[in-house]
Amino acid sequence: MARDTRLDPQVEAIWDDFHAEVNVTSEKLRQWLLTRGSGEEAFGPDPDLDLPEPGRQILAVLRKRKVDLTPEDVEVMREAVARIQELTAQRPRRGNADDEWRHALLDLGHDVLVER
Repeated sequence: MARDTRLDPQVEAIWDDFHAEVNVTSEKLRQWLLTRGSGEEAFGPDPDLDLPEPGRQILAVLRKRKVDLTPEDVEVMREAVARIQELTAQRPRRGNADDEWRHALLDLGHDVLVER
């Protein structure tokens, strides 16, 4: 029996929005989060568990297929899209040179230096 893989149109739309806003690969996001999370404290036995939030949740969604999304994943995508759009709308005077702003976006998987 074939599995019904049709998704709710709203899930399809948020999937598309999420992948438009989160413009780095899962590996690049993981590397960034590991760098951000390293600080002075050592990682535990499973570094992925020590990644900062919400980046870890975004990374988990990036690694999934659309048909495998849970309601929680859909909420993570909605929140990520909203936060990225909010931050990009509040572009500081220094723009890309503002490390705090750029790093906040990178934590969400959005690199302002990546061409769309």
